[in-house]
Amino acid sequence: MMRRRLLIALNCVLLAVGTGAQLLSRLYYSNGGHQLWLSAWLQTGGWPLLLIPLACSYASRLARDRGAPVVLSPPRILLAAAGIGVITSVDDFLYAWGLEFLPVSTSAILISTQLVFTVFFAFLIVRQRLTPAAVNAVALLTVGAAVLGLHVSSDRPPGISRGQYWLGFALTLGAAALAGVLMPLVELAYKCAAAAAGGGRALTYSVAMELQLVIGFVATAFFTAGMIVNKDFQAIPREAKQFELGEARYYMVLVWAAVLWQFFFLGAVGVIFCVHTLLAGILIAVFIPVTEVAAVIFLHEKFSSQKGVALVLSLWGLASYSYGEWSEARAKKETEAAEEV
Repeated sequence: MMRRRLLIALNCVLLAVGTGAQLLSRLYYSNGGHQLWLSAWLQTGGWPLLLIPLACSYASRLARDRGAPVVLSPPRILLAAAGIGVITSVDDFLYAWGLEFLPVSTSAILISTQLVFTVFFAFLIVRQRLTPAAVNAVALLTVGAAVLGLHVSSDRPPGISRGQYWLGFALTLGAAALAGVLMPLVELAYKCAAAAAGGGRALTYSVAMELQLVIGFVATAFFTAGMIVNKDFQAIPREAKQFELGEARYYMVLVWAAVLWQFFFLGAVGVIFCVHTLLAGILIAVFIPVTEVAAVIFLHEKFSSQKGVALVLSLWGLASYSYGEWSEARAKKETEAAEEV
């Protein structure tokens, strides 16, 4: 039980740290970056980082059993992960395209609506049970997003036309809807992998990393093809020289964006693996206003009263959900103890 809690905490930390990738994406665009396919590529391009923990996991299995398989996931589950990777590539592309026309605050507000889509599709795809605490958390987080939305009417970036602004609005909302579909599909893949394992064997965290590696590889291959066609690779050196923060910092932004995006996605699939889809959706929504605060601190953006209210509502929603889950777990434990007696 303690090991599971530590794993949940680790993935929550990865998810929290990974939200910094949104700030780096904003930093890229606001300082002279213009390559759409490159921006999308960064969201999944850090997938080779997963080879390190997977290699350590395989070495550990090999030490215990000389005949241990290299890959734990069944082939059809890996194929399903490849399909999820295709959907992920579309989702990431829509997000990157929308961010080109929207400030990070507006984009974050729209992405936070993924929680509503996540709740809906989690109920349809994996039959996620909705507890009163979860419904209350969703309501609070949705209100927080609505409060943030009160100040976006005059939030159009310089040089962006009204048509481009609303195109970015539609693209980002579409990305939020796809994100709401993706997370229940990942949980469904885990359930299928568990059924395929059979024999009462529990899935290990390595399965989650394997699925994320396949998803990242497929999506990155898609973006790499787009970069080749669009000649983004040739444009990178020119763009680096014109980057307002300097050439060295340009490459630092790219590298750390890829690393943090990988943390974000691994944390999300890890939370789904350890708990369920709904918690991952709630945590992502909670970190939206946290990102707003970080933008104020690191990017010197204006901190409005709406952002403060949204932050309080989001933290309240997380506290409500956590307390509800703790109360249900305690009640279940007391019931089981009474039945044993």
